[in-house]
Amino acid sequence: MTERKLETIAYVHTDFPEKFGIPRQSGLGSRLTGTVEFVPKFRVWEALRGIEEFSHLWLIWDFSRVPAQDRFEPLVRPPRLGGNEKRGIFATRSPFRPNPLGLSLVRLEQVLDTGSGPALLISGIDLMDGTPVYDIKPYLPHLEAVPQAKGGFALAHAGDLLDVVFPDELLRLIPEEKREALLEALSLDPRPAYQDDPERMYGFGFAGLDVRFTVRDGRLTVREIREYRR
Repeated sequence: MTERKLETIAYVHTDFPEKFGIPRQSGLGSRLTGTVEFVPKFRVWEALRGIEEFSHLWLIWDFSRVPAQDRFEPLVRPPRLGGNEKRGIFATRSPFRPNPLGLSLVRLEQVLDTGSGPALLISGIDLMDGTPVYDIKPYLPHLEAVPQAKGGFALAHAGDLLDVVFPDELLRLIPEEKREALLEALSLDPRPAYQDDPERMYGFGFAGLDVRFTVRDGRLTVREIREYRR
């Protein structure tokens, strides 16, 4: 059998320089946006003809910063189950997979003209800045929406949100056009379910800033805003 090599067609640019802080699934953060920028070979208008007729797209992408696995591990510990219960790798969306492929359903906001070709403005992202994209396919709601489908253990705490306390003097340090998206990301609780230390200071990079916060009794309080340094 002939082996096939996947070719990167584009890179996604977002406000998240690292994994921590990104929503666990696409669609959770509707205000979080990103840009799909094609590599020169695929940066042609003909390849996108008709794409504006669709509201949502599937992105197939690379878990590019997940270390390669030396051997196959059939069981993983999903963070949403507290990190103590095991599930089969193919019953989860863990990034530690035989092939490091991610799948995201995003909303197409706009087809952009960069001056050197097209790009896509998307929302509902769960992607780190610089993520390589292997393919894009339109979402077909008449075939792919299954309202009666079962969600398994993934539905545990699916609707949980944190109250966010963001002092005005710190909120003013965030660019105005980024504030709602950041508040949404914070409310989704980026912590693993097994971490619940009210004294611990957490933080993640967002739009060039380092956002530091604590969580106590279901309330997230932003404590510091710094310049982000990798």
